Amino acid sequence: MVKRAVSIVASIVAILVCVIVGRTLMFTSKQIAATPVRDIDLDVDRAAERLARAIAFETISFGVPSPISKDEFEAFHAYLEETYPKSHAALTREKVGGFSLLYTWPGSDASLKPLVIMGHFDVVPVAPGSETDWSHPPFEGKIADGAVWGRGAADDKQNVIGAMEAVEWLIEKGFRPKRTIMLSFGHDEELGGPEGAQKIVDLLVERKITPECVVDEGGSIIHDVMPGLNAPAALIGIAEKGYASFSLTVNQPGGHSSTPPPHSAIGILAEAIAKLEANPFPGGLSGPARQMFDAFGPEMPFGQRAVFANLWLFGPLVERMLSGSPETNAVVRTTTAVTMISGGVKDNVLPPEAKAVVNFRILPGETVKTVCDRITRIVDDERVKIESIEKEPRDPSPVSDINAAPYGILEKTIREVSPDVVVGPFLVLGGTDSRFFYDVTPNVYRFTPTRFRQGEIKMLHGTNEHIRVQNFGEVCRFYVQLIRNFDA
Repeated sequence: MVKRAVSIVASIVAILVCVIVGRTLMFTSKQIAATPVRDIDLDVDRAAERLARAIAFETISFGVPSPISKDEFEAFHAYLEETYPKSHAALTREKVGGFSLLYTWPGSDASLKPLVIMGHFDVVPVAPGSETDWSHPPFEGKIADGAVWGRGAADDKQNVIGAMEAVEWLIEKGFRPKRTIMLSFGHDEELGGPEGAQKIVDLLVERKITPECVVDEGGSIIHDVMPGLNAPAALIGIAEKGYASFSLTVNQPGGHSSTPPPHSAIGILAEAIAKLEANPFPGGLSGPARQMFDAFGPEMPFGQRAVFANLWLFGPLVERMLSGSPETNAVVRTTTAVTMISGGVKDNVLPPEAKAVVNFRILPGETVKTVCDRITRIVDDERVKIESIEKEPRDPSPVSDINAAPYGILEKTIREVSPDVVVGPFLVLGGTDSRFFYDVTPNVYRFTPTRFRQGEIKMLHGTNEHIRVQNFGEVCRFYVQLIRNFDA
């Protein structure tokens, strides 16, 4: 009897091993073959100098209600016109929402839908007191140690100037597009894009323009992004998480702390916060997260490849591992972050009100409503008033199709310009202006070949923002080839 049981168990294990190995062997590379391009002789050093000069314009989005410097934005407009005369002769330029720019390069075939290339030229402020932490002044536009330094070098003037360099080079080479090319450059992306990208999309809707594809920032080339992935990962953003913040407010009678009630307003609020943090949203390897592992898993050594080829078995293990890091945890679930709290004015006074703000970055599949319903259910306390603090909290974006033809063209372009990378989709954890464009096309993708090595992603909105000169040349060549491939 024991031998029979052992034999049955051994048979089950053998079958399981065969299934795992078989699925692993069939889990093959999804990378498309592409021949590296060698014919784009763009002057990279000159392009870098132009980017450096662009950084010197302090086009800062300070945040509502602080005003922007209109003179700086208008000077930047003039700089583009002066620096790229051929582009300004061949393309029409419209100012939208005050300071955003929409360029149109008419194609010869009106039956082809336009390609929209996006970027933004507003930048975040430099944190007061951090100026001396920079290796080079943030608005000097310094070229040193093989890189262009300054605020906007990697977020996002490199894309604006890179696209302009590409168009200017193509015009110089006698290129005339069959497909209309549109350049959409926002001036308030760092504020959410309400006057820039939103109004550009409103204009496209009014004109009944439905682009074939939109390419914006949001994805990039990351080195050493995954253990076992020996090549840099070119991450194409196919969706964005939603955004919502809720206030939790508790009102209780105030008074002297010498005669306190069992639970003060702060105590009740603290309990509500503890409940939310103790009950994170459920995770899951689905949607963009699953598609990312399907793309990068086959490029890993056999052991790791076996795990990603058999997520039906190893999925819970992978999810637990991802949940252990804040960066990867955000990929698999809606995140909960207590970001603000107030209550109490003196150590011997019971506060009549205590208030906290909790921010949620919402995974595709959830909505603002389902988040609100969940936190109400978890807090489960009528003494805690829960309200959205935004006029328009944001649901997750739709998920763009990785099987659509424009995704394939984008992937091919990346492989041609950056042949050392492996390409795959991913979920953008922040927000970009491109989310507005789902009103006019389902094909919205987020990628620029800006490269980040270990730890460098922190320079975005931080100190010592820079882009290597040779990498900026890669950005320029990418836009050249993207335009040519969409025109083929």
